[in-house]
Amino acid sequence: MSPNRDVAVVGGGPTGSAAGVFLSRYGLDTVVFDRGNAALPRAAYVENYPGFPAGIDIATLTALLHDHAESAGCSLVDDLVESVERSEEGFRISTADGRELTATYVLAAAWYDGSYLRSLDDDEMFEPHEHHGETEERFDPDYPSVDGRTPVEGLYVAAPNGGRNAQVVVAAGQGAQVARSLIEDHRRGEGFPPALATEYDWLRPESEFTGEWGDRDRWREWFENEAGDHDLTAERFEELRERYIDRAFATRRTPEEIESLTEAGHRRLAEHLDDEAVLDAVDDEAIRAYVESLDAERF
Repeated sequence: MSPNRDVAVVGGGPTGSAAGVFLSRYGLDTVVFDRGNAALPRAAYVENYPGFPAGIDIATLTALLHDHAESAGCSLVDDLVESVERSEEGFRISTADGRELTATYVLAAAWYDGSYLRSLDDDEMFEPHEHHGETEERFDPDYPSVDGRTPVEGLYVAAPNGGRNAQVVVAAGQGAQVARSLIEDHRRGEGFPPALATEYDWLRPESEFTGEWGDRDRWREWFENEAGDHDLTAERFEELRERYIDRAFATRRTPEEIESLTEAGHRRLAEHLDDEAVLDAVDDEAIRAYVESLDAERF
């Protein structure tokens, strides 16, 4: 029986949203559960997230994070994960609203105590914690590695993880890093040699594919050199090699495509901003120039 999803991400804040973006963009069927004791809504305002020189309000930042995750292909579900258990398919997830589903991987991205993982029955996960004079067991933030890997196969923990969840920009980066760890392990499981299992999610200008690097045979030669010794069959090796090259060429963007992406990106961002604030930020000269350009196109 196949699992319902490739990955279930628990937590839809900066950590979980960033993880979901990377996982979905890679092509893994990803669901993000977003309900629980979140840290970001407790902030008054965010002034240290790069790219927002005057800061960004919590509601707009959250809307941007969720919009990005859904645009990348995530299913965003407003529900609280109550338990994660082992199953034949990987994991069985149960929620407060009565949902039941299975997933090959689980990526924990909720900063609270992690009690929903208790049914995995690993004594090393939890440690005594004193809170207001009382001792209770909480998830040990040092249980996962820095990259989010754990002794439980298929379980990755981005939060709580060390001290890497206290600031929104750090939390987002941690979510992305742990997602990349999961993707790397997934690729190794498919047979990619270790040196070629790491996934880099970036788009390249068309100029990067000129000369010898515009030739697939040059990529084949490079792949074979990087792969080194392996125990793959010739057929499987060729299949993985061609997949790798296909993904590389799929990142190529022409100047026209870059211009179109830029326009779409600006427009999508503007959809989340206050209309009056946008108009106030545009000076009269810019508006006149824009109107004149429209008139020129019309006539």
